[in-house]
This record gives sequence, structure tokens and C-alpha cells, in this order.
Amino acid sequence: MRIAMVGTRGVPARYGGFETAVEEIGRRLAASGHQVTVYCRGERHPEREYLGMRLVHLPAVRAKAAETLSHTALSVLHTAGRRIARRGPDVALVFNAANAPLLPVLRALRIPVATHVDGLEWKRTKWSGTGQRYYRAAERLAVRWSDALIADARGIQDYYRERFGASSVFIPYGAPILTEPDNAKLAEAGYEPGGYHLVVARFEPENHVHLAVEGYRLSKAERPLVVVGSAPYSDEYTARVKELAGDDPRIRFLGGVWDQDLLDALYAGALTYIHGHSVGGTNPSLLRAMGAGAPVVAFDVNFNREVLGEEAGRFFTGPQDLAAEIEAAERDPGTAADRGAAARKRAAERYVWDDVAADYERLCEDLLARRLTRRTVRGGG
Repeated sequence: MRIAMVGTRGVPARYGGFETAVEEIGRRLAASGHQVTVYCRGERHPEREYLGMRLVHLPAVRAKAAETLSHTALSVLHTAGRRIARRGPDVALVFNAANAPLLPVLRALRIPVATHVDGLEWKRTKWSGTGQRYYRAAERLAVRWSDALIADARGIQDYYRERFGASSVFIPYGAPILTEPDNAKLAEAGYEPGGYHLVVARFEPENHVHLAVEGYRLSKAERPLVVVGSAPYSDEYTARVKELAGDDPRIRFLGGVWDQDLLDALYAGALTYIHGHSVGGTNPSLLRAMGAGAPVVAFDVNFNREVLGEEAGRFFTGPQDLAAEIEAAERDPGTAADRGAAARKRAAERYVWDDVAADYERLCEDLLARRLTRRTVRGGG
């Protein structure tokens, strides 16, 4: 099959969950003999192919409200041109429900479309009232114009079923399983296994970096808090987090860490990994932490409980209970390590990229054979 992957920053994966999914799924589909085209924006890869995937780089409007949609619009137009020339895709995988207004173009070209709807983007504080209304409208359009919806969490499936009466295909992300972390890189960065608590997140209110900092400051922790991450369009929130940290010498902001080996080592060496994400589905950062065997303390929402289960995670709702979990881990690091081992085992059993890619391959086959259509989405079955 000829498969187009549209709506993300593309590959190599340097940013978030969508990009990681495109890279891991796309490379496996390409290795299985499919022709995979990935539409990219931002930093350009020097080659026209990457891990067997054909790359198409197109520009985007550099503004929060327009970047994704403008790039997807150009990607859809490029796809249309190739389709008219009889070289276009058999199937399109569109990531992010925000791109739903462009789906009629693909439908007019008779290209079957599956939309990965992601999490509940309209709940994010960074969007104004207008932005929230747009995202909620885009969800309805995704239901109306997609031949299949992809949900990466059961909680997202439930949301679309309850709100729209819509059926979706459940395909989670995979987790990289780390068995030999690069402790030399960890030592070069000034850390040792079990010697720190860790946060890895974009600086957005829904990821509760501020709660991680508040909870840590309330604790009597002796090991430092290492905070990895930043975000575009988030200067005000970043300033708030830094203000909460104050001059506490135990809190260390590393910014973005783009060395994946170092980042993996940081996950694997953490005494606790504090996961504050609250509005997404199956979060790739959480899966990476689990695959590295990090003991996770997660914000208490259904998505995080779904991924971790009760045996592999601890949960918090505010700074006081997070402080208690941090102190408990320092008192009893052995029990924390046991939780980390249970998390790695769960990730290895439930979140396997080979299985995820096989599910996407079956989905594309069903789309091409017209076993999945708008009728099946709206049937709610």
C-alpha cells in the first residue's frame, strides 16, 4: 500500500508523541514493503528518506493557532497533486483532530482517511475561548468525515462514544524497553542512579509542572528535583514555574534534552518520575519512563491509571500528597524500585511497537477494502 502520514512535525522524531508514533509505525510499515510518505515541517532532514520512509518537507505559518493547520493544508494539497497524477496514496493517516476541516479534500480524492484524534486538546489552557470552540468543532468534523477514528486510550474511546456516539479503533503507543542505560552519560551530567527525582514535560499547565515543583518544595527531600523540558508559546507559564521554584538549590532546570541516550539514562536512574500530564491519552513520556523501569508518581486521572494499573504506579492530586510520595520513596527506595520493575514488565507486555504497527497495517487494509467507512464510525459499534 501507499500510505501518507499527515499532520505532525514529521521525522526524525524530536518533539512529542505524534512524531514518535509516526517514526516507530512508519519505519515498520516501510520495512513490511509499504510505500510510506511522511509530511514534515521544521528542521529538515538532509536525506529524502529516513528509515525507509519518504519525506516531504513543507513550510508552515509560525503562529500557535495556525502552524499545524497551515502545514496540513499544504500537505493535503501536495497529496492531491500526487493523486491527480496517479501517484498519490491509497490511504491517509491524519494525526490530530484539529486537522479535520481539511478531510473533505482527501475524501473528494477518494482517499480513505483514518484520523488519530489524540487527547482532549480543547481542555488545554493555552487555547482561548475561540481556540477551545474550534477544537470541539473539529472533533465533530473528525467524526463526520473520517472513515475511522484512532484512539490511543480506552478513555478517549469512551469520550467519543459517549459524546458523539462514535466508534473508534483502539491502538495505543508502544514503549521502548531500556535494559542497559548509559550510566556514563548520567555521570557526565552529574547524576547517579537513584540520586534524584525527575520531571520530563512540555511547560503547559495541563502537565502540572507547577504542581511537581510545589510538591517537591513542600517535601523534606534530600535528593534534587531534575526538571527537563520547555515549550513554545509558554513564556508566562515557564516564568510561573521558575517563580515557584524560587532559589531552592535542590531544583535543577535542564531545559530541553535532545540527547536521547542521556534522556533515557535520566529516566532509568530516577528515584521517582513525576508525571503530571492530564488531558492526553496514552502518553509517550509515561511509556518511556515505564520502559526504563522508573518508579512513577502520576497525576490522578483515568488515562494515567489506565496505562500504569494499580500495581505499577502511585498517584497524586495536589502538592501535599506528592510531597508524601517523594518522601516515601526516599525512605524506602527498594519499594520504589520494585514499582519501577513492575512498570517495565507492564510496558513490555502491553505496549509493544511491533504490535502497534501491525494494528495500523490491518487498519490500512480495512480502509483500502472499505471495511471501515464513515458509516462504521457513526454506527457507534
